[in-house]
Amino acid sequence: MKIILLGAPGAGKGTQAEVISNHLGIPTISTGNCLREAVKNGTELGLKAKNDMDHGRLVPDEVVIGIIKERLAQDDCKNGYILDGFPRTVPQAEALTAMGVTIDKVIDIEVADETIEARLSGRRVCESCGASYHLAYKPSKVEGVCDACGGKLVIRKDDEPQTVRDRLQVYHKQTEPVKAYYEKLGKLYPVQGQEEVSDTSALVLKTLEA
Repeated sequence: MKIILLGAPGAGKGTQAEVISNHLGIPTISTGNCLREAVKNGTELGLKAKNDMDHGRLVPDEVVIGIIKERLAQDDCKNGYILDGFPRTVPQAEALTAMGVTIDKVIDIEVADETIEARLSGRRVCESCGASYHLAYKPSKVEGVCDACGGKLVIRKDDEPQTVRDRLQVYHKQTEPVKAYYEKLGKLYPVQGQEEVSDTSALVLKTLEA
């Protein structure tokens, strides 16, 4: 089965990708991982991507598409795969179709923006040992102090409220049209994200078997 997993930053896509991968025995193809692997291996496309990444530029669609195409040609993808983080834009979705890839289901994990903001902006990380906490869901015993090593708990730049809002804005602008693209093809399956991760997972697996 060939699956695309969509969802805003903080919607829990990574966890659900792992659940599907274990359930179906197929690999998760992450754009970020593919780019890092291509750069590490020094492939032609990897070197092109590295140049853009080193200069803080977005990697062009044609390079990302080329790297994904190379990854999908590998043996472990023969029985299917989960695409996580690709396609991000309609041109990327069109390129995937043009490659002759037939997607079975596009699962969209839907979580309200305000819920995502609360989830992400409540996260804290120990700057000494890297242990993670959450103000609401997993607070430390002493506020601002790591239970494990006594280090200072900080909020990561990615989790700052304004950064989260900016990331969500980019997601809605770029990726909402991708949902419409697959909806027209009859491939879109929305799943409402739940408070408990296991409940979301149950809905995702039920959607796969429908």
